[in-house]
Amino acid sequence: MNTPTDHRWLDTQQQAAWRDFLEGVGRFQEVLVREHDRRLPLSVPEYDVLVQLSEQPDRSLRMSRLAERLAYSRSRVTHTVSRMERAGLVRRVAAAEDKRGVHCSMTDAGWHALVAAAPTHVDIVRTYLVDVLTRDELLSLGSAMARVRDACATALT
Repeated sequence: MNTPTDHRWLDTQQQAAWRDFLEGVGRFQEVLVREHDRRLPLSVPEYDVLVQLSEQPDRSLRMSRLAERLAYSRSRVTHTVSRMERAGLVRRVAAAEDKRGVHCSMTDAGWHALVAAAPTHVDIVRTYLVDVLTRDELLSLGSAMARVRDACATALT
């Protein structure tokens, strides 16, 4: 049985960094959601879906791939896409390569909604993240989080 002295505990600096990370991510997400709700007709998940679709040559992704790219559960993506489909921003289409699969495709209305929302979204991200950090800090943060993402993705497969 492990005793507290046998365990690799975080040192004081690691503990402080961990807590700063948790609080920083939580506060950033909180303000991002609040500002989207206050200033935009798209929620953060809806905006994220449209961004992912906009980056595809045909503005379409298989639903399972969309969930994976967003790091959302499949049920969360399904609910978000259902809401967006009712609003005319996306449509679901049977996958040509596999009739059991479903693609989420951006409509022209979805494209126009994304184009209209993007400047405000970027302003929010700049105000609360990009402009708060130096360029080197931002690049280090991105690099560090890519490594965390990859470690977590490996653990989840």
